[in-house]
Amino acid sequence: MNTKKFLENIVISIIFVSTLLGQNTLGLILNEPEAFPGYTLFAPKTSNFTFLIDNDGLLVHQWESNFNPAMTAYLLEDGSLLRPALITSETSQWKGGFQKFSWDGELLWEFYFGKQHHDIELLPNGNVLMVVSDVKSAQDAFDAGRNPDLLVSDNLNSLAIIEIEQLGLDSGRVVWEWYAWDHLIQDYEATKPNFGDVSVHSELIDINFANSLSDDWLHTNAVDYNPIFDQIIVSNRGTSEIWILDHSTTSLESASHAGGNFNHGGDLLYRWGNPMSYGVGPSLETQQLFAQHDAQWIESGLPGAGNILIFNNGLGRTWDVDSSVDEISPPVDELGNYAPPAHGISFDPQSLTWSYFSADAFIFLANRYGGAQRLMNGNTLICSGVDGILFEVTPALEIVWKYISPVSGSIILTQGSVPEYTSLARCTRYPIDFPGFEGRDMTPGDPIELYASGLAGEPVVKPSHFALQNFPNPFNPTTTIHYSLPQALNYTLTIRDIQGREVMRRTETSKTPGTYSMQWSGRDAGGRSVESGIYFCSLKGGAQSQTIKMVYLR
Repeated sequence: MNTKKFLENIVISIIFVSTLLGQNTLGLILNEPEAFPGYTLFAPKTSNFTFLIDNDGLLVHQWESNFNPAMTAYLLEDGSLLRPALITSETSQWKGGFQKFSWDGELLWEFYFGKQHHDIELLPNGNVLMVVSDVKSAQDAFDAGRNPDLLVSDNLNSLAIIEIEQLGLDSGRVVWEWYAWDHLIQDYEATKPNFGDVSVHSELIDINFANSLSDDWLHTNAVDYNPIFDQIIVSNRGTSEIWILDHSTTSLESASHAGGNFNHGGDLLYRWGNPMSYGVGPSLETQQLFAQHDAQWIESGLPGAGNILIFNNGLGRTWDVDSSVDEISPPVDELGNYAPPAHGISFDPQSLTWSYFSADAFIFLANRYGGAQRLMNGNTLICSGVDGILFEVTPALEIVWKYISPVSGSIILTQGSVPEYTSLARCTRYPIDFPGFEGRDMTPGDPIELYASGLAGEPVVKPSHFALQNFPNPFNPTTTIHYSLPQALNYTLTIRDIQGREVMRRTETSKTPGTYSMQWSGRDAGGRSVESGIYFCSLKGGAQSQTIKMVYLR
């Protein structure tokens, strides 16, 4: 994209932040200048809608489906929305798939396949990876060496990862597939297939290892793709473990133990989180993941690129009941080869690169769902899914943005009410210059939540703002920033670039009510000229804040 041309043609919208934040029970709770500027996408678990909001909690766009999500949604660089779909029936049987909508809500593609669940992943070639339950009968499992004491129903759900190529509006074909069932090992019954020493075959999957008795043996809840190494990562909540697979194989090779770029076929290239799953232990001291979700590589160009970020729910962790977001640096070389562990030793790393734990377990305790995303400024966006709480933390663990979903099923909640049943799986922040936004109307509307007077006998104050604005916009060489103070207060006016880096700051104490202005000529605090681009001016005073977007053209 030609940046200068983009800036010259961009439609400028003034973003009014809106709230007496100290009184909010849902919607926007906190928006500090250190928050990464952008738009946040989320799909409530029991809603047919997907929402896009700005950092001020204002609705910018939404999409409607006929189905609830299963469980997250993604914006694509052409502005379209890719969204899993969960289909239920009166018999409680279900199947899943996905839908792709244009920016304007036109259905572009839908595909359904058996028991798709939890997650999908768009590949660079336009195909879609799906997490699918590979249902085996109890007899199949017994014949493969499953201990019958671990069979609790007529079926056992194993894992398949399939890749779908679009053929038409409502059709596609499987062009690649991988099955966990092709890579089993067991040490329960010597007369059954796959018998061997689990502790010397970390590349294979012990059919008799699980954290609990369940027919949903692995309960895979995430899939992500690494285009540099052509690898796939999956998260298995049922075994508290992540696996990395070779996607460069053919479907035939993926069912074997050889072939592909790493000549391991479909065997596991790497695993981490619970060494007991491959015979190291047993001891909770060696386990590091506990019913986790949303394992993903940190993308190229972001702080920590190549590391793996995981939402660690913490279920069963005895030394800390809180959830956490954990970052690890896997033992991988520049070609994508992972250092194997010595016999009896777990895969590296033995310690975390970075981790976020809340100081208050009631704020961040998610026994289900959850996700995290590394942002361009080094902050991390976190979704505490059970409570529908989205928040952004700095590397130093300071919360700088917080939003509570006001969506409860098909109901939009009213500001001031106690949020209930607002679960969602994940959220994603997209930067202001995301290609999918080019040429779109990004003018924010109202907050999603409703506002009414007389709730429980108390008035609810509607959003207000400082009337912060600048003119001209775009500008060169100078713009004038205007703002009004409705009351006497201390305030801080901050200008940041599109990556969230502070350019200049102005702090005033005990300022009286009135209208004020200041000029900015595209220079930082040291008097140096800044580059052309998008900048954000934020005014914060008391419990209120407001942000506007400015474009500087040198």
